Amino acid sequence: MRRVVLLGGGYVSLHAYGAMARRLRGELRRGEVEIVVISADAVHNFHGFTGEVLAGVLPIGLTRTPLTEAMPKARIIHERVTRVSLDDRQVHYGAGGVLSYDALVVGTGAREPVDGLGGALTLRGPGDIARVVERADDGPVVVIGGGLAGVELAAALADRGSAVTLVHAGDLLVPALRAEQPRLAARCERELERLGVEVRTGVRAVDVDASGVTLSDGSTLDSRVVLATTGQRAVALPGLEDLPHDAQGRLVTTPDLLVAPDVWAAGDAARVLHPHSGQPVTANALWAIKAGDQVGRNVAHALRGRASRPFRYLGLGQAASFGVGHGVADLYGLPITGWAAWVMRVGFFVRFMPSRSRAARVPGALLRGRATRAAVATPVG
Repeated sequence: MRRVVLLGGGYVSLHAYGAMARRLRGELRRGEVEIVVISADAVHNFHGFTGEVLAGVLPIGLTRTPLTEAMPKARIIHERVTRVSLDDRQVHYGAGGVLSYDALVVGTGAREPVDGLGGALTLRGPGDIARVVERADDGPVVVIGGGLAGVELAAALADRGSAVTLVHAGDLLVPALRAEQPRLAARCERELERLGVEVRTGVRAVDVDASGVTLSDGSTLDSRVVLATTGQRAVALPGLEDLPHDAQGRLVTTPDLLVAPDVWAAGDAARVLHPHSGQPVTANALWAIKAGDQVGRNVAHALRGRASRPFRYLGLGQAASFGVGHGVADLYGLPITGWAAWVMRVGFFVRFMPSRSRAARVPGALLRGRATRAAVATPVG
């Protein structure tokens, strides 16, 4: 029996598994191939609706799918990977666990760099989103980072009813979006103003403690909840240090997403180049999904003795929500706003949720959550 080991329970592993399960159906049924997933988290966290969860309009349970449900034909090991041994093709995990592999997929993702900001909450680690939800009503909130994710999450927390301050080191918010879609960037700023988010640009957060945030200009912000959306740094796996990495710590991939013989990587842990521009693709869920699909296809090809194929996905766009009916989207370069952008974004994310039963409940839950929030906000009498 040949064994494929998937590291991480995120988009890369989920979609690599799906591609393999479809192509290796006979081999899996006959016991000729085994798929094993090693993950520190027992669930797949669907981050597409994190804003709605933080806003309190979508139950967090709808976005968390047990790995045993999402990947039913795989063996799930709920442990942390401690080391990868490329020479003897083994993965070490937990307190002494060892597993050999014939093919290895690295989908361990990234974490927000919070150097010097030890009191800040993040969203990418196991259980992080639940911790933010638990503390979202504790008091004033500071969101650090003015990229599209930071702007969207600041808006979600403000929509929840929290007093929110957004801190951004640059002079202008959403710089990546602004470079291609200045109209959408301006719309993001108006949405924050509508929701009452205070924006501080041109200053950095230099310290976080129990009382709040200290900024680079010497001022302080009172806060009980600090959320860092400060970019990302690839999770480093011991044993892979000698492989080529880029400045962000990501594994450098070939066009077919290999990083070493019989070792593939994708998602936030990998530097994947766009097939046309030759530039690294954006680190977001859609690129991880599509690269994960290609990794799964290539692993299936390799197990059958066939040549792997290069990653050829060209991209779709990006979108953000600012509450039910309020959104921005860039679809193949076409700017879309308002209800059209919001509905398009919801439809896209529902399509890619790993649980069909949970996905079917999302649109109704969003509208009920919006109605409940409106009723609470409306004075009686």
